[in-house]
Amino acid sequence: MADNRQLTDVFRELQETRLQYEAQNTKKSTKVHKSTANYVGKTSYIQSTHKKTISISIVFLILLFAMVIALFWSTSISAKDESIQLYSSLSDATKDSVSIEINRHRLNAHNIIISNAALEVVKEQVIEEQEIPFDTLYTQRSTLPKGEEVILQAGVNGKKNVTLVREYQNGELENETTLNEEKIQDYIPQIIDVGTSEFLHKIKAHLKDTLYLIKDTPLRDGMESNSKEIAEIKQYFDVVLLDLPSEEWCKVSYEGMEGYLPTSCLTSATVSPTMPEKNRIQKIVIKLDMDMPLNHVSGLTLADYKKMFTNLPNDRNKIFQDNYEVFYNVEKKYNINGVFLASMAIHESAWGTSQIAKDKKNLFGYGSYDATPYESSYEFDTYAEGIELVAKVLVKYYINPIGTKIYNNEKALATYYNGPTIADVNIRYASDTEWHTKVYNYMEMLYKRLER
Repeated sequence: MADNRQLTDVFRELQETRLQYEAQNTKKSTKVHKSTANYVGKTSYIQSTHKKTISISIVFLILLFAMVIALFWSTSISAKDESIQLYSSLSDATKDSVSIEINRHRLNAHNIIISNAALEVVKEQVIEEQEIPFDTLYTQRSTLPKGEEVILQAGVNGKKNVTLVREYQNGELENETTLNEEKIQDYIPQIIDVGTSEFLHKIKAHLKDTLYLIKDTPLRDGMESNSKEIAEIKQYFDVVLLDLPSEEWCKVSYEGMEGYLPTSCLTSATVSPTMPEKNRIQKIVIKLDMDMPLNHVSGLTLADYKKMFTNLPNDRNKIFQDNYEVFYNVEKKYNINGVFLASMAIHESAWGTSQIAKDKKNLFGYGSYDATPYESSYEFDTYAEGIELVAKVLVKYYINPIGTKIYNNEKALATYYNGPTIADVNIRYASDTEWHTKVYNYMEMLYKRLER
C-alpha cells in the first residue's frame, strides 16, 4: 500500500509520541519517591524502564536523522511551518524550537523504490557464427554483347565466429561490443563477365547462335579478304557462330565446314525476323535441279503451295489455284514431288485450256495416243480425280525401282523406269525429247514464286 502522508504529519506523530512517553515516565517517577519502602524492591523495574527509555530515544534519533536527510535532498522547498518543533534527546527539560522548510510535493517512497528496483541491467558474452560477404570481380569479355553481364562463378559467403558482449536494460539491447573474430571459412568471390562486343550487341546474338547471310559470301580459311575460299554461302543461308576473334571477322560452321566470314554480312533472327522463313524457302529452292529425284516430297507446306498457285497470270480459269491443295495432298500420300506433277499438268493442258482439259477434266492428256489424242484420252468427273490417278501411275511404273514399297502396301512394278529424274521419265513417257526441259521450266517458275 502506498504511503502518501506529508513529512509534517510524520513530525507531529513523532512529537505526540515523545510527549506521551515523557508524561508516563513522570508519573512513574513520582510514585517511586512517595513509596520509599518499596524503592529497593522496585529497583530492577526502574532500571528496565530506563533501558526502554534509552532505546526509544535511539529510535527517535534515527528517525530524526532520516527526516533531516530527506529534507536536505528535497528540490521543492517553498515555505516554513512554525507548528513543528523538534525536541533534542539530549535534554529532558528544555525544548528547542526548530523551524524547517517543507516540501509541498508529496514523496511516494513506495513508487520510488519500485521504479528503481525495476531497472535491470544484464550483460552476456556470446559466440555466434556470422557470414563474411563475398567480393565481386568483373572481367571484360569480347565474345559477349556490349554491356551484357554473365555470372561466370557464383559467389559464396565465408563464415566466422564472433565473440560479443551484449548489454541489456530491462530486456532491451542497449550496447554490443565485439571482443574477437575468428575466420572459419573463406568466401568464394563472384566472377562476372562483362561484354564489350559492339557487333554482337548490334545483332543481339551470342556464340553458338544461328546467324543468317544478308548476301552471297565466300567462306574463307582465314581472316583476310584474300584468304583461301572454302565454299560459297548463298543469301539467307544460316551458319553457327563459333568465335569472335575480332569485331570485323568471326568464325562460323557451315554444313560441317568451319571458316571465317566478315561480320558485316551477317544478321540474326532477332534483328531480322523474316530470315528463318527465307532461309527455309532458300534451302528448298536451292535443291531444285534437273537431276533432282522426283520420288521424294518437296518439303513445301500447304501455305507454300497456296502461295505458289494463287494469282498465277496464266491460270485464267483458276484451275490450278483451286486445286493447289490436291497437289499438296497427293505429294504426301504417294511420295512424289507435287510441283513436278503440277508442272506436267500445266505443260500438257496449256494451263487447263486444252480441249481435253476443258471437256474431260483431264489435265495430263492421260491415255492419249498420237493418232487419236482426244478420243483415246481418259475422262474424269473432277480435276482432282485425274491428278490422283496420274500420280499413282508415275509412282508405280516410272519413278521408283522395281519392288519399292509404295501406296496401299503395293510395290512398284517399274515397267517404264529409267531413273527417278525428270529426264529419265521423259524417255518412256513422252515422245517429245525436250519434254523434260519444258516441264522443268514450269517447276522453276513455281519455285521462284516462293521467294517473293
